[in-house]
Amino acid sequence: MPPRPPAASRKASVARSDSAAEPLASRVSPSLTARQAQILALIRRNIDRTGLPPTRAEIAAECDFRSANAAEEHLRALERKGLITILQGTARGLRLTASGRAQGNRSGLSSGALAQAVAGHLANAAAQAVTGHLAGLLPLLGRVAAGAPILAVEHVVGHYAVDPQLFRPAADYLLTVRGLSMRDAGIIEGDLLAVHQTAEARSGQIIVARIADEVTVKRLQRHENHIELLPANPDFEPIIVWPGEDGFAIEGLVVGLIRDGLAGAP
Repeated sequence: MPPRPPAASRKASVARSDSAAEPLASRVSPSLTARQAQILALIRRNIDRTGLPPTRAEIAAECDFRSANAAEEHLRALERKGLITILQGTARGLRLTASGRAQGNRSGLSSGALAQAVAGHLANAAAQAVTGHLAGLLPLLGRVAAGAPILAVEHVVGHYAVDPQLFRPAADYLLTVRGLSMRDAGIIEGDLLAVHQTAEARSGQIIVARIADEVTVKRLQRHENHIELLPANPDFEPIIVWPGEDGFAIEGLVVGLIRDGLAGAP
């Protein structure tokens, strides 16, 4: 069985829903401190504008806290009062409860306005994610057409709420692994590869390369007069690329992978 990624795994912040029933406390309207009211308003405003809740770091910056831990304490208080639900394992894992939404309605945010904002966000998600305007979403690319930029909107087949900062350098998009040519590097069929968009790479790095209308993942090896794209499986042959060969381009650097909801290094 192919090895797991060697780096310590961390939970990828993949968006998920929570269908658990809201607690009884969510049906009442608890009193709030000024700071709690400010944070609740910030959460509502972020969802209204982008369709996503803020991160702890964004809350800390907005409220002039010294650290994200201070934001966490206020979020826990809001959760105890039944106004939000905190989802573990995701940077934006905050959900307004019914009482949280009602509190927002009394403050001037109508449920219709919220629904309209979320609908608009979803309608424009592909374009925003591709251009980097939607924080926390990474586009998942499908088949890449020859001659078109790899991050063209028509290549995007979905989105994952994965924090790009889990990876170094930060990831710009995801690709689904097809085949076993990189098996011995710990990359197997069905993995999601996190890719940093760049045309520069050093020998020994695992890259995403385009050859005509095909995209391949291989280890780069530079030679004096040619380039080799090396598989990590003896059942596959290296690909030789000669100078000036039409249709060849380095499209990105593989900076990590996601398997079974866990993110790590290849």
